[in-house]
Amino acid sequence: MTLRAIPHLMFDGNAKEAIQFYEKVLDAKVLSIQTYGEIPEFPGMSFPEKILGLVAHARLKIGETDIAIYDSPGFSRQIGNQAAIYVTTNDVEKTKQIFEALQQDGKVIGPLEETSFTPAQGYLTDKFGVTFTIVTDDQN
Repeated sequence: MTLRAIPHLMFDGNAKEAIQFYEKVLDAKVLSIQTYGEIPEFPGMSFPEKILGLVAHARLKIGETDIAIYDSPGFSRQIGNQAAIYVTTNDVEKTKQIFEALQQDGKVIGPLEETSFTPAQGYLTDKFGVTFTIVTDDQN
């Protein structure tokens, strides 16, 4: 048996934009992507025309970690700080680059700074409302 925990990010119609952003900023690789319009038909299941182009399920790989992404039309979502994606690099300059890119149109919660356990750590919410902790980890 294999057990894995994979972060699952829910978006409000802009999952494709977020995927492109994470490809650029985090060097994410798209493993799969399926829109609501690409889901095979089966009895009792149909989707409104207006959501057929939205992402029903996507899987990305960021470094060694998979994340799942989807649009959630019709489902309530709340942006909060109860969960964050923890991204590590082994290079301070790369940490700075990622932090600066993610903070564009986002909100810095904790500035990128040296701490007792790392030469660079920052905490922010990106323009999609996803919270990240970016850390330089020499054990990475």
